[in-house]
Amino acid sequence: MSEPETEPAPEIVTDMATETETPREVPDEEEEKIRRLKKLEEALEAKSLRRIISAYLNYPEASEEDLKRWERSYRKLSPAHKALVPHFPMKFQRLRRCISANSFFIFNMLQAFDPPIDLSQELDGYEGSNSECAPHEKYTLDERHDSSCQPALTNSCTYQEESKHIHVPKAGVSVEELQRKEAHDHSPKDQSENDGGQLNHDHGSELCAYHDWLDSSIQTHVPLVDVDKVRCIIRNIVRDWAAEGQRERDECYKPILEELDLLFPDRQKESTQVPGEWTIYPWIHSNCNSLSDNDQLRPIAIPDIHPASAGITEGFSMCGGDFVEVYNESTHAGMWDAVVTCFFIDTAHNIIEYIETISKILKDGGVWINLGPLLYHFADTYGHENEMSIELSLEDVKRVASHYGFVIEKERTIETTYTTNPRAMMQNRYYTAFWTMRKKCAILATT
Repeated sequence: MSEPETEPAPEIVTDMATETETPREVPDEEEEKIRRLKKLEEALEAKSLRRIISAYLNYPEASEEDLKRWERSYRKLSPAHKALVPHFPMKFQRLRRCISANSFFIFNMLQAFDPPIDLSQELDGYEGSNSECAPHEKYTLDERHDSSCQPALTNSCTYQEESKHIHVPKAGVSVEELQRKEAHDHSPKDQSENDGGQLNHDHGSELCAYHDWLDSSIQTHVPLVDVDKVRCIIRNIVRDWAAEGQRERDECYKPILEELDLLFPDRQKESTQVPGEWTIYPWIHSNCNSLSDNDQLRPIAIPDIHPASAGITEGFSMCGGDFVEVYNESTHAGMWDAVVTCFFIDTAHNIIEYIETISKILKDGGVWINLGPLLYHFADTYGHENEMSIELSLEDVKRVASHYGFVIEKERTIETTYTTNPRAMMQNRYYTAFWTMRKKCAILATT
């Protein structure tokens, strides 16, 4: 979003009922209620953040479980069939080293994170901290991520204490370097068919230190799907911050940025570049549709540019949370010049509510620029009969947008992919809707 103009937040006048209560008792009761509600919300936020951190920390073990499953399948081969794929044990060792490199990146990313709240807070002791107050734990994977982002059939994704002592390789280790190292220290033990596979390799490794808030006492058991989302995030990092993702960015972001430049020509554009600081291996979690092992195990350097060179550091901020809950705050009403949504509007339980919220926060004359499909995230959620999912056609989306005061100024179809391995034998393509709509006047929704 473009930065809103600095204006005082609308004043809210609240009338206090007096009736039989004493003037002092009512404020005290209200203040206590507000205080407890705020503490509850903060405890819920801490719980959610701990779960996210735990998912990242579980990545090495979950990936190792996948690898063990592949090794078990290999061991079931007959000797004659094993002889046809003699390189598999070496490939498994290479995969372990790639997992270590990804873990190194993840742990250093967590090291750089400064939690805004006390993560040791618990829900115990707060009134209303029952299951109805806690976030619903529904897990649906976005189908736009292809098969490597589907749930892996691992047995456990629980973070173990020894994970705090994982040795991981230094950044910038290439497959070729790993191969040279493996050729040097390769031994029958490396190809043994035990079910081991610890990540404590000695190949130029270093120990990652941890912040106090990463102590195991505040870590939680997480569903496998949470860890699987970490794998998808690694692929999204390639999409947004690697040279290999340039084609997808050009297809998706370039039309949006060109439209913003046209509508807001004075947007600041600075340039400082320090690329390639980290190396990750985003394609290692799927053995399907690979042209070669080297393609599957190839390293990706990130970022391809320094973030400041994108010209978005001036006034840039991030806000985590549900889109409708965050932006329905009165301080956002009519405050924004532009709203940009990319592969986003189909993440809603109720897309009508998304459109209504976008209309509310835009100024009169503000623009909504969108690019994406309508692959509704909750359309195929089974086992949750109360799960809401409103699935509109593109025609209906435009009709609802018109109701909330939007007029289409530009519209076209853009063909693109989403976090796709460009060297894979299967690639899902989307014919996305791209538009610029302008809010002509404020429309109040009727209820």
